[in-house]
Amino acid sequence: MPPMLITPLAELREKIDAVDAQILQLINQRACYAQQVAETKIAQGEHGSFYRPDRESLVLRRIQDLNTGPLSNETTIRFFRELMSACLALEKPLDVAFLGPEGTFTQQATFKHFGHAVKTVPVANINAVFNAVENGSCAFGVVPIENSTEGVISHTLDRLLTSTLQICGEVKIRVQQNLLTHAKEFNEITEIFSHAQSLAQCRQWLETNLPLARQTAVSSNAEAARLVKNNPNAAAIAGAIAADIYELPILTANIEDDSNNTTRFIIIGEQTAVPTGHDKTTLVVSTNNEAGALYRMLEPFAIAGVDMLSIESRPSRQGLWDYVFFIDIIGHSEDRNVVQAITELKTKVSMFKRLGSYPQAVF
Repeated sequence: MPPMLITPLAELREKIDAVDAQILQLINQRACYAQQVAETKIAQGEHGSFYRPDRESLVLRRIQDLNTGPLSNETTIRFFRELMSACLALEKPLDVAFLGPEGTFTQQATFKHFGHAVKTVPVANINAVFNAVENGSCAFGVVPIENSTEGVISHTLDRLLTSTLQICGEVKIRVQQNLLTHAKEFNEITEIFSHAQSLAQCRQWLETNLPLARQTAVSSNAEAARLVKNNPNAAAIAGAIAADIYELPILTANIEDDSNNTTRFIIIGEQTAVPTGHDKTTLVVSTNNEAGALYRMLEPFAIAGVDMLSIESRPSRQGLWDYVFFIDIIGHSEDRNVVQAITELKTKVSMFKRLGSYPQAVF
């Protein structure tokens, strides 16, 4: 066989430099178009947030379909997410409230969904995230809604029940829990700080490796890292972003009991997303406490061929043993089969509220 021809390194670098120049030119061209979009929207009388979750979802899915590699879809989408974020910042800066302090998984979810060009605003609790968006100090908010290991986040569901805000989007984060501490050995650790959900997600690992250490639940993983920063005999369970921010070594990485541990976050705001073809709708309903009521409530979805993803019951707080049901379905509230199901559903329940129709997470 003839010897394989190898392109000289200098020639390859010249080609890379030429491509980089083209990429830079095209990126700035895209940014100019984004600025023109902002000018057009302002001329048409639009003055709110220029972020459109449905438009961004369509763009990212189109990029995913166009991608032929060798870069993975996840890598390509991450690149375009940051590009879109930077272009949006040129149009109009975006303030997004999240469950703080700096370094939480919620902040990580915010960056994954909006990109790093947004201004993230940390607040003390889930209720404060809703308040920041409701009073107009932030355009959007990001809150956790469910974890694959520990289930739903009750505070988020309860607040959705009373808020006028809508769910505008969702984002999923693979949760990798780490033991952050200045201690060199496990036997030096006397107390472990973390959010209650994270302590639960690492229960078996903690029982095996740190059975004598006291477990203290705090408001967030980032707060746990802050408390541990100057305590050599304490440890925090948190993500890598908190380790960087609070300058804490990771003694042991990936201590979660479930390797597929994932948390879903929702984007809350005042916008109504238009259909994209890859949507999800969240509803909350209540029904009379009588035989067959639950069956009658679910029947319209089956008849209309609507795929139900989940149903979760919560006390309504309106009366003893009175419950509401949070329901996630595939499809947008403007889709024909969803309209059919919802129209029939409303005749069978005592209370109905659409919490939002929004694009499904791309990855």
